[in-house]
Amino acid sequence: MKTIVRDILACLIGLVVGSGINMGLIILGPSIVPPPAGVDVTNAESIAASMHLFEPKHFVVPFLAHSLGTLFGALTAYVIAGTYKSIVAYAVGALFLVGGIYASTIIPAPAWFIALDLIVAYIPMAWIGTQLGGRLGNGSAVGSP
Repeated sequence: MKTIVRDILACLIGLVVGSGINMGLIILGPSIVPPPAGVDVTNAESIAASMHLFEPKHFVVPFLAHSLGTLFGALTAYVIAGTYKSIVAYAVGALFLVGGIYASTIIPAPAWFIALDLIVAYIPMAWIGTQLGGRLGNGSAVGSP
């Protein structure tokens, strides 16, 4: 298989894996940390109207969903990619970052959470994914073309 096709497929599969982990955790979130009484977490208007009831504990699962989804998506892409392993993994991280920026404009959240999420959950997790991928013996994590 041509390496460019393999790299594109690696990116797409990484996005699917990461999105699956993200969505799975978001769906499980309310059973792990129940939302404040009367809040419908599937409705942005309900969240916005009730944001004053949310505590820091209510943001743990969304942060884990974003960071673990990105981490495992980037790791998957790194392992599958042919030539440009790190670039493909960082592309997955960058695409999730774009999604996180978009989500921060439509889903209300405190500024501290948005800052933490955008700074820590995406590009650093893609970096960790490349490091883990390199340690799995699938190529050099540092400076991989």
